[in-house]
Amino acid sequence: MNLIEVKGLCKNFESFKLQNVSFSLEQGFIMGFIGRNGAGKSTTLKTMLNLMKSDGGEVKLCGLSMPMDEIEIKNQVGYVFGGVDFYPEAKIRSITEITKAFYREWNEELYNSLCERFEIDQNKKFKQLSAGMKVKYSVAVAMSHNPKLLILDEPTSGLDPAARDDLVLLFQEFIEDGEHSILFSTHITSDLEKCADYITYIKEGKILASTERDAFRESYIAVAGKKDQLTSEAEGKIIGLHTHQLGFEGIMKTEDKALAEKGGFEISCPSLEDIMIHIERR
Repeated sequence: MNLIEVKGLCKNFESFKLQNVSFSLEQGFIMGFIGRNGAGKSTTLKTMLNLMKSDGGEVKLCGLSMPMDEIEIKNQVGYVFGGVDFYPEAKIRSITEITKAFYREWNEELYNSLCERFEIDQNKKFKQLSAGMKVKYSVAVAMSHNPKLLILDEPTSGLDPAARDDLVLLFQEFIEDGEHSILFSTHITSDLEKCADYITYIKEGKILASTERDAFRESYIAVAGKKDQLTSEAEGKIIGLHTHQLGFEGIMKTEDKALAEKGGFEISCPSLEDIMIHIERR
């Protein structure tokens, strides 16, 4: 069963358009949603959840249609967006008491275990939490009403490497039973190297690719060489070409590997970060 089905999603602003965004995600998988700032990641996620009204397209979450089944969807989906603050003077315990009333299947035992795992002091005021602890608290709340699907916008932002690793492990545990899924946007591609099964790449409001992580990586090769190795044919195939005193570097589609070999280029496997850097340099 697909927990996410997005077809032809559109949102129009004066200076930006989300154009026919389509992708899907089955149960039991993690999808990383990547692209540079302003590419449309947050707009896509908010429009999917009807926090912004769409200008076209269809969204189904957990087999239910948005906005027709919005209330039921929000009982089955946990979500976290960056920059959302709770009442700064309220204690964490008080905020939770108010929040859990909105959910039909609040799991108090799970919530308390997550607070213990994240070392969240529930007697602190929200404003006393660090940026990283605020993220952890938001994730704890999002996971504590037994959602089938998590939609997270920059969930590892503001966390140190050890805390990010803890969160990634939690995500992997969440989907272990094959019944749950996660969609999360991030700029920290190293986190996706650890846990993402799929990658959806958005650029200027359009989906550039939506496929298995390894297939996405394997669709590109990293190339480098000396300037005198560059031909006009090769230059036209290199994405994000960067020339410097010692030579050049960039990426190419794997289908053009023969051309790279013919030119004597150094060829290697790019990371997700390498791919993103060069695509955005284009």
